[in-house]
Amino acid sequence: MSDDFNADRARYNFKKAMQEIIDLRGRGTELISLYVPPGRHIHEVQAYLRDEYSQSSNIKSKGTRKNVMSAIESIQSRLRTYKNVPENGLVLFCGEVAAAGDQTRMVQHVLEPPEPITAFQYRCDSTFFTEPLLDMAEDKKSYGLIVLDRAEASIGLLTGKRIIPLKNFDSLVPRKHRQGGQSAQRFERIIELAAHEFYKKIANLSTEAFLERTDLQGILVGGPGYTKEYFIREGYLHHELQKKVVDTFDTSYTDEYGLKELVEVAQSALVDMDITREKELIKRLLEEIRKIDGGLAAYGEDEVREMITMGAVDTLLLSEGLELKRLGLRCPNDHFNEVTQPSSREENPPCPDCGEPTEREAEEDIVDDLFELAANMASNVELISVDSEEGEMLMQAFGGIAALLRFRAR
Repeated sequence: MSDDFNADRARYNFKKAMQEIIDLRGRGTELISLYVPPGRHIHEVQAYLRDEYSQSSNIKSKGTRKNVMSAIESIQSRLRTYKNVPENGLVLFCGEVAAAGDQTRMVQHVLEPPEPITAFQYRCDSTFFTEPLLDMAEDKKSYGLIVLDRAEASIGLLTGKRIIPLKNFDSLVPRKHRQGGQSAQRFERIIELAAHEFYKKIANLSTEAFLERTDLQGILVGGPGYTKEYFIREGYLHHELQKKVVDTFDTSYTDEYGLKELVEVAQSALVDMDITREKELIKRLLEEIRKIDGGLAAYGEDEVREMITMGAVDTLLLSEGLELKRLGLRCPNDHFNEVTQPSSREENPPCPDCGEPTEREAEEDIVDDLFELAANMASNVELISVDSEEGEMLMQAFGGIAALLRFRAR
């Protein structure tokens, strides 16, 4: 299973968990959010919670006091299952949230974030404190950044929404001169040679920074004037990096601020890249479906499941808007069936074989279930957002589940 495959699945699960947590509300200030950074000792966190537990006994409202103390006890119990804080830290959300009518229910979510937690935080409020995690839920594609002119260059990295400056350096290219005759020609050669060496240095440092990055989606090149176009046109970059150049963009600066300016002016190009990828996938799907024999396409959960199990699926297309779960049900007559139903539906359907009531033996999010099935058959998986026209079409016309096939299985 590839790293990209695992990363996409982890991002989906983290994003889904965050959406559920954000929507939860307490009846009072009794929802606890605990952020534990890597390197913090579990016994130190437990000591902090014991102190908070003691202080919570002073809360005036009997109901709020009881709920806060129960939440702290629940978190303490969960922390006992850890010997050490995970590599990126640990985030725990716990408390009594509003349910139907006047009822409440205790919830506990434990997350190991995809990026390191930077600070220890404890919050008790009517909503869970999720701001530090919101940016982590986004897809963290990386782009190389290069801004240059003949006087200066900077190299950086865009990861998610973070701009990371890597190198900034001045050139040794002499400025314009007023020499005449043969001296003018000689100075011109010196200037061009110095510029050539400067461009080579930019290219070499770019190779060191970007070539081994497996998550690099593209390279953005910026700067004032024509220098950036010349640098790309003359092929100074490593041939593998040259293929990843998205475009060149006009910026006023070539320092750290120039990197920020480059990201700002290139936003439309970055958005278009994601939209273009989704457009191409859905376009291929529609082209195959329109063929007389049905082409190399399948859609709808039942047909796609069948194609996956037959090893026929090359790329599985799943909408991020799917809100379905896969259930394993057993009835008193020992009939076992797997069914799919909306995530919001709590009751079990009757047994399709005998009509008897059923008990739930297994439950899994539909995307996780299909991810696992696809992984076992070496199929690729693409998560399609619901924000684009193509994403909406996948959801509305095909139920959010479709596939591009390796071969016609029937």
